[in-house]
Amino acid sequence: MRRITGVIFSDLGQASAFMTLDWVQAALRKSLGFVSFPATLNVCPKAPEDERIWGAIQSESGGILLPPANGGFCSARLYPIEIQSPANSTDDKIRGAVLLPYVADYPKNKIEIIAPVRIKDALGVRDGDPITLEFID
Repeated sequence: MRRITGVIFSDLGQASAFMTLDWVQAALRKSLGFVSFPATLNVCPKAPEDERIWGAIQSESGGILLPPANGGFCSARLYPIEIQSPANSTDDKIRGAVLLPYVADYPKNKIEIIAPVRIKDALGVRDGDPITLEFID
């Protein structure tokens, strides 16, 4: 199992427009088995080892999210994960996925997470808090 600990941060808020598209929600339901909360949670790897692991994962193939033939935003790769707050004393985990869009100049250290719930509320975390991602092979 591969794990990354990262730090939560807010970004531009542009993902919500993508996440509310009907074709995106239908494709996520088909690929991952859940309808995603209409936003992403942004995480930056916390330590050099986390950056190395994330870099290796980015070079792997993941599930593919393809736009419809009539257009619409971009395609992306999906990596199933389980999400946990290191501060959480229980074994509560949220099933989700990392969404890696095919966008020119996309930041290499940005990890966008989707889940069927608002992760910040479900885990009681906020910007600046650490979060652990466990990649499911």
